[in-house]
Amino acid sequence: MPSASPTLDDRIDRLRELAHADPRLEGVLLYGSWTLGEADAHSDIEAYLYIQDDQADGFDGRAFLEQLAPLRLAYTNMYGILAVVFDDLMRGEFHLTPAGPGIDEVPTWQGQVHLPKPDDAVLLDRTGRLTRAARQLAEFRPPEPVSTARQLTDELANWTLMVAHLLARGEIARAHAGLHTVVAPLQLQLCRLLRGSTAHWLTPSRALEQDLPAADRDRYVSTTAAAREEELRTAARHSWRWSRDLAGEAAGRWTFDLPHELHEQIADLLNAPR
Repeated sequence: MPSASPTLDDRIDRLRELAHADPRLEGVLLYGSWTLGEADAHSDIEAYLYIQDDQADGFDGRAFLEQLAPLRLAYTNMYGILAVVFDDLMRGEFHLTPAGPGIDEVPTWQGQVHLPKPDDAVLLDRTGRLTRAARQLAEFRPPEPVSTARQLTDELANWTLMVAHLLARGEIARAHAGLHTVVAPLQLQLCRLLRGSTAHWLTPSRALEQDLPAADRDRYVSTTAAAREEELRTAARHSWRWSRDLAGEAAGRWTFDLPHELHEQIADLLNAPR
């Protein structure tokens, strides 16, 4: 079924055509917004290119993708993924993976990756292995709640304590980065777990405006600030209050203990004058 982005649909069709014509490829698997039916004019193209094992070392990903559309940028990013920007400013991320171990790994993504229509996500499958593997991701599986909630509440305490120490030291920029790039995603995951809204688990800020109630969105906004000391201190206090509220709700629902004394000590450190 066509998406809301004809340009992306055309690029996927072209990728399918190129993949079928290249004997070095055993399979191609899409993931991301297109496979979830959420693609729009701003969406990326994201795929695993499963290369025949004996061809993997010599496969030139950039040269292959230049056949897809002209490239403005192509480089291997910090995660080892070939990241590209096409001439129409569409972004792309391509995992260049040996087919043998790569396809075997796909079923292990259960609970992390959801492919509601796996046969549509598979653009090429020369052996049938990839389709069988992708079909194991067709059923949506939310994270196991008890162990996940425990992990997240502990992570929030640990990383918020780090932010508190950074603020006490006067490292405002570093505290700002920690609050917004480490603490906030953990909070949103715990909030999503409690609200039963885990479809966007790996990127918990995605579709926040549609996925979470207004009260939670307001709490999230209260945890954000510019990298100015007093504003950031206020945001950090709000953040920890929200974390504690979420942790308390999770502990009550799933019956586990919280380190209340430690939580109070973190609050005291955040409230202490510098």
